[in-house]
Amino acid sequence: MSTNKDFQQFENMHEEQLPVPKHKLHDWTHFAGLYAAEHVAATEFVIGATFVALGAKTMDIIMGLLIGNILAVLSWTLITSPIAVDTRLSLYTYLNKIAGDSMSKLYNWANVLIFTVISAAMVTVSSTAVRFAFDIPAQLDWYPTNVWFVMIVLAVGAFVVFVAIYGFNAVSEFSGICAPWLFTMFASGAIVLLPALSLDVLGKTLPGGWSDLVSIGNQSIWTGVNSEGQPGIGLVEVIGFGWAANTITHFGLIDMALLRFAKKKSYGLATSTGMLFGHYIAWISAGIMGAGAAVILGKTIVELDPGDVAYYALGWSGFVIVIVAGWTTAITNLYRAGLAAQAIFSHFSLRKTTMAVGAAMVIIACFPFVFSQILPLLTYAGLIVVPVGAIVFAEHQLFPKIGYTRYWSKFQDYAHSSPAVISWGLGLVFGFGLNVLDVMSFYYLFIPTWIFTIIVYTLLAGKYGAKKQYPEAEARERTYNENVELYQQELAASVPPAVKDTSAFSKVLSFLSYAALVVTLLLAGNVLFGSQDESTYFSNRETFYFYGFICTLLYFVAAYWVMKRGKIVNAK
Repeated sequence: MSTNKDFQQFENMHEEQLPVPKHKLHDWTHFAGLYAAEHVAATEFVIGATFVALGAKTMDIIMGLLIGNILAVLSWTLITSPIAVDTRLSLYTYLNKIAGDSMSKLYNWANVLIFTVISAAMVTVSSTAVRFAFDIPAQLDWYPTNVWFVMIVLAVGAFVVFVAIYGFNAVSEFSGICAPWLFTMFASGAIVLLPALSLDVLGKTLPGGWSDLVSIGNQSIWTGVNSEGQPGIGLVEVIGFGWAANTITHFGLIDMALLRFAKKKSYGLATSTGMLFGHYIAWISAGIMGAGAAVILGKTIVELDPGDVAYYALGWSGFVIVIVAGWTTAITNLYRAGLAAQAIFSHFSLRKTTMAVGAAMVIIACFPFVFSQILPLLTYAGLIVVPVGAIVFAEHQLFPKIGYTRYWSKFQDYAHSSPAVISWGLGLVFGFGLNVLDVMSFYYLFIPTWIFTIIVYTLLAGKYGAKKQYPEAEARERTYNENVELYQQELAASVPPAVKDTSAFSKVLSFLSYAALVVTLLLAGNVLFGSQDESTYFSNRETFYFYGFICTLLYFVAAYWVMKRGKIVNAK
């Protein structure tokens, strides 16, 4: 390693504080798997039930969620991905260059709290499946009432922390294995319980066509009447929900942490695996599964927890899907929380900060209220984060176009940027003020809040010095970036090129893993199309439960084995 004094400063810095080097970039398949697994989560069972409780109509769900999730994909692609690829930095590190240390630490603390609680909620949801399997009473209070439930949370949470501390590669590898199986199981669960709904509504196991499907939806799932017996939400609200569900990560730019590893800006489109195949299909499937389980148990969908729904849809595989779906989302969010914590305590490694945040997450996960309040948490968290995303967007994308100087605050050696702090505060007052005044649907508040903050920050920054030119400071910045690139090129030279595993045995294992998924779908199809009456339906469903679980075990064994063999090849 070179001892050049320009390189020594980088050797003393943690990896997360520097731009991602070229040799660590990933292709689109990594992000397709990552987003697919994260957004086919255990909370989809909760959200699926929420649309039922909110009284949405069937066609509003079908069209509204499609439009809303497409808008979300475009938000990642046009807003988040370009900044992430340009800077190769996480938002936590980049914000420090823009707004200074004081605001960055305040903001990072907010993100540590938000993502720790989100991760905790995922762990709690996963634990409901294990609770169901061991006949532990449902946890309906805000605090735990059973010591075994606490033990389960500790065990589930420990695995989440274990994967997250190994960084982005471990997160993406785990997600890549889980994603195809999660898609298969959500689709299979809806297929398996559709005959139960058809029997209840139509008196036959197989819907005759599209009109029958819509009729089942209108009468048994998305009835247009909310849980209080009043007319429910409409198309506009459904679109807003689909778009706003992830504002914290796209308009709020949190996913710079993930997309900074993308080779191209267009890889923001890979989020479509999470939005269209994940949220869209999973939310609809979860509604069907929840309604079907409610019919079987003689309860309403809002009385069921994810463990109940998953078991009656998928048998023992249902326990696995709730656990795995919770894990995939918890791991990704814990990784984000660890990044935010590492940005605050920069003298500690990412692994240490993730372990510390993970310990707090496991404790919070023991309290069931975090899972029951996850939707309000996500919505309010998005409104908190969006103004900061607007500030970064304005500085990175807008300022160069209007003749302002990017990083002007850093060039003036400000400990903190008053325009950034003031703009964030005014953005919060504006957004939550609109909510209090109830002038528009809550789901769309992020849009005027984002625009308002951009305008305020641009005006204030101009008065504080963004209009000025700083040629000497800009030259130092360019020299610094050039030295970073040279340093990373030197590091890359010592990294052996990746070797693809092309062995025959690995190909057989890969074939077995995907064959297991195909067989699972065929078994589910047999439940739907091979059930002539109620008796054969129950018989076919039991067959699916048994062989579907065998296919689940086969898939994970084969898929994990393929991944391990690929690592061994690259280690040689």
